[in-house]
Amino acid sequence: MASAAVLWFGENMSAVPLRNSKAAVSDIRTVSVLGATGSIGDSTMDLLRGARDRYQVEALTANSNVQALAKLAKEFGARFAAVADPARLAELKDALAGTRTECGAGESAVIEAAARPADWVMAAVSGAAGLKPALAAVDRGATVALANKECLVCAGDFFMQRAAKAGACILPADSEHNALFQALGSGNREELVRVIITASGGPFRTWAIADIEQATLAQALKHPNWSMGQKITIDSASMMNKGLEVIEASYLFALAPDEIDVLVHPQSIIHGMVEFSDRSVVAQLGAPDMRTPIAHCLGWPDRINGPAAKLDLAKIGQLTFEAPDFDRFPALRLAYDSLRTGRGATTVYNAANEVAVAAFIAGKIRFGAIARLVEATIEAWIRAGNLAPLTSADDAIAVDHNARNKAATLLPQIALKAS
Repeated sequence: MASAAVLWFGENMSAVPLRNSKAAVSDIRTVSVLGATGSIGDSTMDLLRGARDRYQVEALTANSNVQALAKLAKEFGARFAAVADPARLAELKDALAGTRTECGAGESAVIEAAARPADWVMAAVSGAAGLKPALAAVDRGATVALANKECLVCAGDFFMQRAAKAGACILPADSEHNALFQALGSGNREELVRVIITASGGPFRTWAIADIEQATLAQALKHPNWSMGQKITIDSASMMNKGLEVIEASYLFALAPDEIDVLVHPQSIIHGMVEFSDRSVVAQLGAPDMRTPIAHCLGWPDRINGPAAKLDLAKIGQLTFEAPDFDRFPALRLAYDSLRTGRGATTVYNAANEVAVAAFIAGKIRFGAIARLVEATIEAWIRAGNLAPLTSADDAIAVDHNARNKAATLLPQIALKAS
């Protein structure tokens, strides 16, 4: 399997593999999917379904959807299945009675699933709960397809350094970071000028500030291009998701904030671009289908057949671009600010956003208050002198927990200001 002994930005302790590096891949690759019943997990299982002769499933996990997890475990003959909710163990055992699949429940069982001897691991457990399982896969030197933003947003430096030390290989599974990964293969680190992450602009791309402020949940969930979960769709509407991707790109590829640009591209056909010193710009294009970047990670260092629709540029007709508006979408500005601040600020950014989005879904705050709550939480965190380097998963989880509490404390006054 691939090893992070060959690095993209070696001296910067990145565990993203070097351009054009190849590694021997066994005929049968064992895989584990953490978060198998979510949207990313579903796309991954769909790809595995179409290539049964190449992959063998070692472990599958789910948060609480026992029946869907058991169905997948039976279909793929998984050796181990774990549900994060410890109260659902008996139900899982009953659902898998008569099979050879071992069962587990709770955080330790999900970590065990990641630690089992699979060559390739999809890390798609959402939220801070995905950090320790991903690290369990990293620590044994596995190839990890990373779809969990929190691993990098909450603990980026620590996570990538630990991956490099263990000889793990980190493959970006998000469409934008996977696009950058593919485009970066056209040059060397010293030739890099900048990377460009594209953004659809979401459903409020052309809305006025006053209208965005009053947007309803139903309106926020009407993404023009992508079919995603509720939380990420709302993040896309606020462009908070693009801010998280800027932070991820910085840690994944060892980039300074000024080396990362965002470009609004409503058609979502170009997913990422890289500019080099000769002013060549290399882009990755594809239909908006998460199975494409996942297929790239699943087959790496080779390519496999993917089920996504062929790209028909003649039918699309035109591709358009706009500069991002930081006034209408302050969440993007806050991402750059927190990245420059460092020392846990990006962890606070993510935690406060999760509290804010949950409050918006519950009808406690307006859409426009999401970014205000995040900004207020970061400012309060800095004023309290809480900034410090994160050196362990427990550090990151503690900051995440405390930042959520601070955001919850600030929530009533933010809601009051917006009323």
